[in-house]
Amino acid sequence: MSFARAAATPSLGRLYTDARRPLSAYGRRISVRLCSSRMTSDNINWAAVDRIIRVDHAGEYGADRIYAGQMAVLGRTSVGPVIQKMWDQEKDHLKKFSELMVTFRVRPTVLMPLWNVLGFALGAGTALLGKKGAMACTVAVEESIAHHYNNQIRTLMEEDPDKYKELLQVIKKFRDEELEHHDIGLDHDAELAPAYAILKSVIQAGCKAAIFLSERY
Repeated sequence: MSFARAAATPSLGRLYTDARRPLSAYGRRISVRLCSSRMTSDNINWAAVDRIIRVDHAGEYGADRIYAGQMAVLGRTSVGPVIQKMWDQEKDHLKKFSELMVTFRVRPTVLMPLWNVLGFALGAGTALLGKKGAMACTVAVEESIAHHYNNQIRTLMEEDPDKYKELLQVIKKFRDEELEHHDIGLDHDAELAPAYAILKSVIQAGCKAAIFLSERY
């Protein structure tokens, strides 16, 4: 995949953006093991992992609903297969985080019903603007998610990259696929959408609020 466009954008290219508090700032520790890694009850920070998995599950659920809304409007058009391919990857992301929630006994955010409605409405609403509107939504959302994943990667790397090796692999893989979706959106004329800059800013403000709320509730 190509990350040329993403690398040219400072907001996507910097892994170490915004200081984040280390995992040691959190309290409880988790009492499960992730595959063959060193993530055991003796060295894993429960609160940090709990927040990461809950918010990432919520984010992938929201992305799933956005693409569902886009497909409801544009599924039978020429761009339908492109959206479907991205949607299929989001389904895989959601499945993986659903599995991690069971493994680590993480509760989902209480806001899932809200993200269900708002995600579908955002996808369908921007798709009603046409292919360019849908792709503008994709660019805005995927850029926000990539930023969010980069912050999580930075936090886990600062704590202990070996300890969180498998969780980091999951997050990095999904981050790279979100960046691929971002580039696909740009390649399909996202920047030519009506009021692109305003639309992108509004969507990303909503993403930022959704991340903040899902981490905590």
